[in-house]
Amino acid sequence: MRVLRWFAGALIIGVLAYLNFFVFEAPLLVKLINVSLFSAIFILYRVIRGPSPADRIIAVDILGVLIIGVLALLGLYYDQGFFMDIALIWALLSFVASLAFAKVLEGRDLDD
Repeated sequence: MRVLRWFAGALIIGVLAYLNFFVFEAPLLVKLINVSLFSAIFILYRVIRGPSPADRIIAVDILGVLIIGVLALLGLYYDQGFFMDIALIWALLSFVASLAFAKVLEGRDLDD
């Protein structure tokens, strides 16, 4: 069953990559944003159905990094600097949230 799921996932990824890069007519930055947003779907799946709380915390951290990347691509596409400011603030908040989640997972209080 596991091999079938891996094969189905690889087939879906291959079809979407082909459609995004060879069929969809758009600038390269838009195609990269599409790939990033499609990757976010897989990460959200891991956040929801993670086998352990540590896996969920790592998935939330990866989702934060992916959002920072999407904001950087949007800033390049629209030629606006405030997307980079939002990305920087998001990075700082994501770092602090990762530390807080790690402390809670370890069983300590946040003020330790």
